[in-house]
Amino acid sequence: MSEIKHIDAGNRLSEATIYAGIVYLAGQVAEDSSLNAYEQTQQVLQLIDILLEKSGSDKSRILRAEIFLADMNDYAEMNRAWDQWVVVGKAPARSTVEAKLADPNWKVEIVITAACK
Repeated sequence: MSEIKHIDAGNRLSEATIYAGIVYLAGQVAEDSSLNAYEQTQQVLQLIDILLEKSGSDKSRILRAEIFLADMNDYAEMNRAWDQWVVVGKAPARSTVEAKLADPNWKVEIVITAACK
C-alpha cells in the first residue's frame, strides 16, 4: 500500500497530499484579496506552480482543474490569466462554477489534481 505524503500540513488541512503518484492540491486563493480577478488568478497560479514543484509535479502534468469564481462576470479575466499560464497542448480537464467563497474579497479559488513526474 502506498504511503500518503502531506505537503505544508497544518492542523486543519495540508496544502497538498500525494498518493499513488497523484498530487491533490487544496483550494488555492490569492494572498492579496485587494487585487482584481485577473491579478488574483495570476497570484493563485503562481502558488499552484510552487506547490506542484514541492510535490514533484508541474503544470504540464495537471489532470484536472476546478475553478470557483465568486462572480461569473470575472470569467473572461480569469481565463485571460489562465490562458497565459497553461501549457499549450496540455490543458487539463477543467470546470468553472460560480460559488460563494469563504472570504468575500476572494474572487477565485482553484483546486488542482496532477500526476507526479
